[in-house]
Parts: sequence; structure tokens; C-alpha cells
Amino acid sequence: MYIILWLVFGAFVGWVASIIMSRNYNMGLVANIIIGLLGSAIGMALMEIFGFGKPDAFSLNGFLVSIGGAAILIALLSAVKHKL
Repeated sequence: MYIILWLVFGAFVGWVASIIMSRNYNMGLVANIIIGLLGSAIGMALMEIFGFGKPDAFSLNGFLVSIGGAAILIALLSAVKHKL
């Protein structure tokens, strides 16, 4: 059950981040899930590194941090893609 929740959460986070970063047109469901889950991990790690503590994943604060991490990941992937 938790796996399904995480997949839906990752898909929604990845989708919102791709809209914010104007990359929605070239990302599919699997890419949104991967970006969303990895972005959540990046956002949570950055919160801990900067001393803000780790928010709950299924809260508004956790959702916003996850979107921020996913947006950072999309920006990094775009930069790497343009370098190649």
C-alpha cells in the first residue's frame, strides 16, 4: 500500500515540478515518478544539510520541499543535457 502511495506522490511531485520548469511536454509518467521520488530525496537531504530538519513527506511542507528538490534535479539534468 505504501509503495502505491509513494508512486502517486512521486508522479504528482514530478508532474508539478516539470510544469514549473516548463519541461512537461517531454516527460512521461515514468520520468515524472523517477524525478519526483529522487527530487523528494534531494529536497529532504538539503533540508537536513542546512539544519532545517526533515519535514514529513506527506505534508504541505514536505510536498513543497519535494517539488523544490525535483525542480533542482530537472535543472541539473537540463544543464548536463545542454553540455553534451
